[in-house]
Amino acid sequence: MKLAECLRRTQSLGLDRLDAQLLLLFALGRPLHDRAWLLAHDTDELDTASLNRLEALEQRRLAGEPMAYITGIREFFGLPLQIDARVLDPRPDTETLVEWALDRLPAQSPCTVIDLGTGSGAIALAIKHQRPHAVVSAVDASADALTVARHNAAQLQLAVHFIQGHWLCKVQGAFDLIVSNPPYIRADDPHLASLRHEPLQALASGADGLEDIRAIIGQAPVHLNAGGWLLLEHGYDQAEAVRRLFAQAGWHNVQSRRDLAGIERCTGAQYRHPGPPTDTDRVIANKG
Repeated sequence: MKLAECLRRTQSLGLDRLDAQLLLLFALGRPLHDRAWLLAHDTDELDTASLNRLEALEQRRLAGEPMAYITGIREFFGLPLQIDARVLDPRPDTETLVEWALDRLPAQSPCTVIDLGTGSGAIALAIKHQRPHAVVSAVDASADALTVARHNAAQLQLAVHFIQGHWLCKVQGAFDLIVSNPPYIRADDPHLASLRHEPLQALASGADGLEDIRAIIGQAPVHLNAGGWLLLEHGYDQAEAVRRLFAQAGWHNVQSRRDLAGIERCTGAQYRHPGPPTDTDRVIANKG
């Protein structure tokens, strides 16, 4: 069977063209970015062993397994991350959180950042890559997730300090910025069924999906330097509720940021520490 025929057959199963191309490249042992090669070789014959591999990969994808788990790779903020079922498959929407974090950090001078629920390390590593002067830490309750994150940090040669613990419970010290993409799906949300290949503890968060966000907002003030920010990713319809949680807990400068689709994807705020404004307060206020 020629490569062009294989692509048409894969798409006829219900997979989109990009998935079909990536699966075929993976079955052939070709780099996943080499889609142009498929066009240049569309009349090449696919050998039996590669066809068998392709058919097995198709079944996994049709069963809903994320492409990143099948190929073992996900690009996030320009970084190639190794991904498997021990961690959440990083979404492009989460790049909105990274972009906002970078806006709140100085480009050259030292600063301190911690990423809560780091999973594969995607957010922490993206920030460290873009802000080499930052001292970046990352927390996860899962030892398996931290194994993946540490491997990615080593592969990318990015120095991030990893801590095992639940949110900020095992963390010492204060930071200029706290970021998190915590679980935010309601425990009874029917969409969880379509995410069965991903770790449930990284997805669901109580009856209203806000249990972990409440915990982070409650724990964060004692771990923030004066003028520092807490930035959280949340569900597409949760921005108003998260802003309310911040306000009720005494935070100020509460605001949300939209993703490329125009959805309020992240919400953040500063904690009003007692006492007069510091130089850090003034610098960050001017930056905002």
